[in-house]
Amino acid sequence: MRFLRTGRVLLLPIIGAMLLAGCMGGGGRPELPPAGFVAGPDSPGEEYIIGPLDQLQVFVWRNPELSAKVQVRPDGRITTPLISDMPAVGKTPGMLAADIKIALSEYINDPIVSVIVENFSGTSSQQIRIVGATEKPASIPYRANMTILDALIAVGGLSEFAAGNRARLVRFDRSTGRQREYGLRLSDLIKDGDTSANVRLEPGDVIIIPESMF
Repeated sequence: MRFLRTGRVLLLPIIGAMLLAGCMGGGGRPELPPAGFVAGPDSPGEEYIIGPLDQLQVFVWRNPELSAKVQVRPDGRITTPLISDMPAVGKTPGMLAADIKIALSEYINDPIVSVIVENFSGTSSQQIRIVGATEKPASIPYRANMTILDALIAVGGLSEFAAGNRARLVRFDRSTGRQREYGLRLSDLIKDGDTSANVRLEPGDVIIIPESMF
C-alpha cells in the first residue's frame, strides 16, 4: 500500500504537467479558445471609427446638390459642398453626420444628414495585421466576428515554407495595458481542417507567421 500511495503522489505532478503542456501552443504560449460557428447574420461589433482613405457617402435629405461621395484624405479631412476641410478620422459616421449638420445649418434650416461608409480601410487600431510567411502580408479591416481563417483567406493563405503551428498572435490587453502573445495552429487549421484551431480575432491583433527552418 505504501508503494501505491507513493506512486500516486509522484504521478499527480506528472499528469498536471502533461495537461498544462496540452493547453499550450506556439512554443509554450497559451492558446485562445476555438471560434466555433456563428449562426445567422453577424452580430454587430463596436461602432465603426472612420479612418484615412475611407470612402464615404454623405447624404443631405432634399438637398441632392449638397450630397456627395468623398474619400477621407490622408490628413483625415473631407471636403463636401459648402464645407471645406471637415475633420473625419476618429469619428463614427453618426458623429460626422452631426458635425456636418451643424456646419450646414448656417446655410439651410434644420438639415437632415446621414453618412455611410461605402469602402473602409479603418484606423490602425481597427485593422488586423498579418506578417511573415504568407502569400501577401497585409493590414485588413476588422469586422464583427472575424476569425483567423477569415484573415488567412484575405491574404491568400500560408506560403510554401510557413511554419504555421509556430505562428503567434500579439494582442493588446486593455485590462493590464500590456501586450500578450498566444500560440496559433495554422497548419492544423489549413492543412488538416481542424476547426478547433480557428480562433476569434479582435481589432488591432497582429498575426506573425515564421518560416520553417527546413
